[in-house]
Amino acid sequence: MRSLIDISDLSVAEIDELMRCAHDMISHPEKYEGVAKNKILSTLFYEPSTRTRLSFEAAMYHLGGHVLSVPSAAHSSATKGETIADTLAVISNYADIVAMRHPQDGAALVAATASRVPVINAGDGGHFHPTQTLADLLTIEREFGRLSDLRIVAVGDLLYGRTVHSLLHALMRYPGNTFIMVSPEELRLPGDFVARLRAAGSEVVETTSLTQALPQADVIYMTRVQQERFEDREQYERLNGAYELNAQAMTHASSTSIVMHPLPRVGEIATEVDHDPRARYFEQTYNGKMMRMALIYSLLRDAHDHPQPLPRHEIADSMLTDEYRCSNTRCVTNHDRDVVLRITGQSLCAYCDYPVVSLR
Repeated sequence: MRSLIDISDLSVAEIDELMRCAHDMISHPEKYEGVAKNKILSTLFYEPSTRTRLSFEAAMYHLGGHVLSVPSAAHSSATKGETIADTLAVISNYADIVAMRHPQDGAALVAATASRVPVINAGDGGHFHPTQTLADLLTIEREFGRLSDLRIVAVGDLLYGRTVHSLLHALMRYPGNTFIMVSPEELRLPGDFVARLRAAGSEVVETTSLTQALPQADVIYMTRVQQERFEDREQYERLNGAYELNAQAMTHASSTSIVMHPLPRVGEIATEVDHDPRARYFEQTYNGKMMRMALIYSLLRDAHDHPQPLPRHEIADSMLTDEYRCSNTRCVTNHDRDVVLRITGQSLCAYCDYPVVSLR
């Protein structure tokens, strides 16, 4: 049995196989109508969601399965202080697979280690969002017929943006891609992330100018500045609206480029762009449903063939300790009383990849 916490959990071959499965589901939906019959998906969402939660639920229904939904933290026993591990121990008795969204970085990994059924990370804080990445990859692949030798312009919140982080993690494993990062200085992609991309052989360009970046783009990936990730309201107000893609801005882009956005948008893309033939952000939502169908199908099949949980390298190769704490205030280890910090060999938190600090 395996879970999906980070897009890096999937090899390039596995991503390609999921896309082939999604293509087959698009062409031959009748083949998959009952493959999840009598199976139950639990959507456990501690944060509000429209697209992701409904996409998972629609995917399960299309596969012939059933859904149990917890639409927000207010509808869960988290309001009574129940830990993530206890919640998953219970839900494992009710469902065959779980899709979980949580505001704390690393929460999905805690869930996966406590669950007896596969867990799909539907977004953990500003950390990862692997199924949005699968939706993005299918959108790009259906447009260009490849995931290599592309110029990706990512715009907006590159510091906290989990969708951008996951997409870059995936695309850096395909050869020849160039990443052009457009953001305010305060929301730049973390330096260690930039170093990782370059170490993988990708070209990385950082700029604050959207106009200069647009002519180079095959993919224009817009993101919103996420209010929920800011502790300082004044800083959020100052940075929100830093970039807007409108009809005039699109005159700088190539006729063959496409515009993507994980949604919801809050002003980054003017509605006039909706009528531009290069807009793909609503098509992304359809592709997301298809990739989640392929993923659920794959994980349920794997759980049937290999019912024992697979050990995760973050946990297996880490040291359990109460002498340090994670420096990331959004990390699950700083919020869930039952989660004790684990430190990797690189002195990073095993749950969120942030540096740790000594309590002594």
